[in-house]
Amino acid sequence: MMRKILLPTIFALLAYGFWLSPNFKEIASGVAIFLFGMLSLEEGFKAFTGGVLENWLRRSTNSLSKSLCFGFFSTSVMQSSSLVSVIAISFLSAGLISLSAGIGIIFGANLGTTTGAWLVAGFGLKVNISAYAMPMIVFGVILLFQKSKELRGIGYVLTGLGFLFLGIHYMKEGFEAFSGSIDLKAHAVEGYAGIFLFVLIGLVATVVMQSSHATLVLIITALAANQITYENALALAIGANVGTTVTAILGAMSANVEGRRLAVAHLVFNLVTAAIAISLIYQLTNIVDVISQNIGIAEQNYMLKLAVFHTIFNTIGIIVMTPFIVPLVGVLEKVVKPINFLATQSKYLKESALDYPETAVAAIRNEMLRLYDQALDIIALGLRIKPTKIRAQSPIDEVVARADFAPRVDIDELYRESIKDLYSMIVDFGSKAQARNYEVPNGELFVLRTAGKYMIEAIKDTKHLQKNLNQYLDAENQRIQEQYNTIRIKLVSLLVALERVRSDSDDSAIILSLDHLKIEAHEQDKQFDEVLDKLIREHKITPQMATSLMNDKSYADNIADKLIAMARVLFSTGDSMTRAAERSMSMGEYELGAAVEDFEGSVRTEKSNATSNQGGKE
Repeated sequence: MMRKILLPTIFALLAYGFWLSPNFKEIASGVAIFLFGMLSLEEGFKAFTGGVLENWLRRSTNSLSKSLCFGFFSTSVMQSSSLVSVIAISFLSAGLISLSAGIGIIFGANLGTTTGAWLVAGFGLKVNISAYAMPMIVFGVILLFQKSKELRGIGYVLTGLGFLFLGIHYMKEGFEAFSGSIDLKAHAVEGYAGIFLFVLIGLVATVVMQSSHATLVLIITALAANQITYENALALAIGANVGTTVTAILGAMSANVEGRRLAVAHLVFNLVTAAIAISLIYQLTNIVDVISQNIGIAEQNYMLKLAVFHTIFNTIGIIVMTPFIVPLVGVLEKVVKPINFLATQSKYLKESALDYPETAVAAIRNEMLRLYDQALDIIALGLRIKPTKIRAQSPIDEVVARADFAPRVDIDELYRESIKDLYSMIVDFGSKAQARNYEVPNGELFVLRTAGKYMIEAIKDTKHLQKNLNQYLDAENQRIQEQYNTIRIKLVSLLVALERVRSDSDDSAIILSLDHLKIEAHEQDKQFDEVLDKLIREHKITPQMATSLMNDKSYADNIADKLIAMARVLFSTGDSMTRAAERSMSMGEYELGAAVEDFEGSVRTEKSNATSNQGGKE
């Protein structure tokens, strides 16, 4: 409702301003061109994500100091604290970074945004930057028509910089022309009344333009044209700092609980920083004068003094708030409560995750892990096992004890209730991600989709296995009962082992563990075949029982193979390059056969040595 009222109001005010003054038209055009340049710049930087951003974030956010530096340098390069905030929310929502790392990025981004004021005040107003803007736009537009993603990215960056420079030029020209007819400085308000009024104006301007950089450029160009007082400009800068949190809050609306917590942290930081700056504004201006004098800034150069002030109060905010990051995280976790998602609801598949290939892949992976939790429950119940026993990693004998059988279940019904809808959402989200045509490293989307297919096939094989399993677990023939219990033990052992592997943070250990599980599964198959042959020869089970047992053993083998293949994709915690390398290192069928032969050979050797030792003792 608010947006429906706000847009027509802005249009009406702009139309009135255009009618009132042609100079206002030039200023507004400059702002619009500047904002368009920022959008182009953002689009250009997105072209270079494809795995690089994910790796950079992983390496740069494992400590608070690194998170602060990442926020500062990324904002300094991209000249958009709002973009960095939205990126941080997207990566946090997808589970790629922690909340404390996200807060560090936000703090650093607030300091990084001050570099824009330094560039504009120190360079943009002293040089005829429109002369550089035109060639940048020309070369940039030519590159936009190239097929290479990297060249198009460079084209967007050049075009964006060109429009930024052009926008600054038009704002500067507009205010200089404006000063000839109207003196806005005559409407200045002194004292704290003026400070609060202009803080509010700066906040509203930033909310409307969705860019604190644009507001700061507008403030600096107006100050250069002597259209606002230095004191009012400082208040406008404080308001712009608070207003930039609105972009993060809007970005968090489509994020999960972690994204919303980060948006609140951003708001808290900027409000605390603004409160400090307002309450100490006159003391800070004295500090600015001292610093400016020591670094050679002229007494009347209020544009650079504004940049100094902007840097000082953001630095103070970081110094004050950094020690409270851990307590702030604790408070946010208590206050901003997560939504209790049903099994059929998606938790990570948010629209914001589609903005970057890394977040799209992470969102699907995390949702797949939730799907696996549901699949584990169904497979366990299909084996007459209580899922809680598997998750507790209880001893196998205790898990499969006859006295503790889980009740019989309808797997089809469970599939419809807890798997089908969520899996459909994951497939749909994956299709949307592929439609974005961004380059997903190492075919991650395809690999994840295959992992989901393995999971569904394992559930279907459990359904086929379940019919005879239920029948023969209650059979009078103890031999057939024992063999079906052996199948249960094999699969339960695998499920328990997978839970153990999943909790391991060492990727190399995960791969080795999964290969070992595969070797063990194949060794158990050979032992099972030997027992089955003996039972048939000795007529301990009927031919019908033997046929059922062979078919169900095949289903059990398929379940084991599918779950191990799925785990190889989902349980890896490294970046995309690491995961691809691990998949290439995993055992193929030939290597597996050789490993099983070695395993069997070592078992035979141990048995032979044991026999020899016993003979020697006798």
